[in-house]
Amino acid sequence: MAVLPVVKFGDPILRKKTEPVTNIQDAVALADDMFDTMYEEAGMGLAANQIGVSLNFMVVDISQVEGEDGRPLIIINAEILETHGQADMEEGCLSIPDIRATITRPAEIVLGYLDEDGEAQEDSFDGLLARVIQHEVDHLNGVFFTDYLTPAKRSLINKRLTEISETGAPSTGIIL
Repeated sequence: MAVLPVVKFGDPILRKKTEPVTNIQDAVALADDMFDTMYEEAGMGLAANQIGVSLNFMVVDISQVEGEDGRPLIIINAEILETHGQADMEEGCLSIPDIRATITRPAEIVLGYLDEDGEAQEDSFDGLLARVIQHEVDHLNGVFFTDYLTPAKRSLINKRLTEISETGAPSTGIIL
């Protein structure tokens, strides 16, 4: 197992829609390294394109958060089938370090996906787990949480996003 470098904002792979996984074993083999990377970076989710692999799969684990239950999940070829309600929550991103913002997303989702055995699943998720999965699905579709910001808020972070794309980190952090 290994900790892999996380691709940062500005890398073109993060703006491309990922390809479907056709070899489940290859994705599952990479998942251990993705979990190691996610835990090392203190994340709750990691999409494959965040480690430079343009395939539709992610790893998610919110069990490190106090008060949250769950188990590590490998989610392959994710597709959000339904959404319900709305919830605001602060988000950050391993590919956009030191920038956080409150984002409105659906409160509950129904997700179609393949599990680590290649079996088709359809499950409902809510709370923090739904939030993390939606954030990672966005990554797999080339979308960042910062894309949901108003133009005014976006202008407040543009300099920092440029710094991340050039050096991998902003000169200062910000919470919007």
